[in-house]
Amino acid sequence: MKKIQVLKPKYRVDECLKEIKECLEIGWTGMGFKTLDFEKAWSNYTGLGFSHFLNSATVGLHLALKVLKERHGWDDYDEVITTPLTFVSTNHAIKYVNMEPCFVDIDDSLNLSPEHILNSINKKTRAIIFVGIGGNTKNLLEVIDIAKKHNLKLILDAAHMAGSFIKKRHVGFDCDVSVFSFQAVKNLPTADSGMICFNNEADDQAARRLSWLGISKDTFSRNNKGSYLWDYNVDQVGYKYHGNSIMAAIGLVSLKYLDEDNAYRRRLAKRYIKNLKDKVNIIEHDSNETSRHLFQITVEDRELAIQRLYQNEVFPGVHYRQNTEYLPFRTNQKLAKAKHYSDRLLSLPLHLNLTEDDIDFISEIILTS
Repeated sequence: MKKIQVLKPKYRVDECLKEIKECLEIGWTGMGFKTLDFEKAWSNYTGLGFSHFLNSATVGLHLALKVLKERHGWDDYDEVITTPLTFVSTNHAIKYVNMEPCFVDIDDSLNLSPEHILNSINKKTRAIIFVGIGGNTKNLLEVIDIAKKHNLKLILDAAHMAGSFIKKRHVGFDCDVSVFSFQAVKNLPTADSGMICFNNEADDQAARRLSWLGISKDTFSRNNKGSYLWDYNVDQVGYKYHGNSIMAAIGLVSLKYLDEDNAYRRRLAKRYIKNLKDKVNIIEHDSNETSRHLFQITVEDRELAIQRLYQNEVFPGVHYRQNTEYLPFRTNQKLAKAKHYSDRLLSLPLHLNLTEDDIDFISEIILTS
């Protein structure tokens, strides 16, 4: 029986090897070279002005908050409005900079509820982190308006949103900073990496210094026509967060096919919807322009559904468990929607290795569970 995983990347192996071979032949696999090419290609694709390639989206979220906190003089324990239903990286990043997550409930899209955001803004609120679960853009435009009206910084956690558009504009516009993930099973897969896109050049430059240990000039910039210029300054304590040319080489190939791949994901999602609509509760996306990183449903007895899928060699996922159930984020807040979905969500397999027949097979299991 065919084993079906919830997420599985598809690489154009020969093209990836050709890009990687170029790195190996010239002897440059670190930052610079392909990382610069990938940054330029990503900016061209998204229309975002400043793209900086990193070794993960998690470090991008940390840099986003650190740079904004330092530039705007935010205090320790100031608050960042955030969602309880996300991968923990989102909320770890707030703790990294010694600020406090202010958890706000979601709506049926699984994204932050604008109404609950407005009810949570107070004198200590400094920023909002918006997470587009599964690539869903629902509520994003409203949250952009709220951030502008209340003079709050908006950080877009776009880990699932590579190739998500709103009215033909790639997400990230009108956000202070956007962070994308190219982790192994994302829509634009590498082994592990990410991209941070500030809308302000000074913030971009600050993040670049921090991502290379606070060193004033990176190694690639100091390599002048084969002559290595060794001298540099260290102006601050930074981190080793930069990406490398091997991951960027894979990313360059994946980017070429991103729109095509996302279109296929949306086609598979439509097949699920045709099979399950009016029979199973489906988490709907607000348009046909999203990346469709996930296809999520809710079930009343999740363990029973998972067991039935496992028996048929289908391995679903759960995205995500409510973060306030974890020790670092425990709170007495009543977040009814987040709790409801945290207990019932199920991510069905959705990736480029599946066929519509596979979707029919998985749907039948769900309908008979």
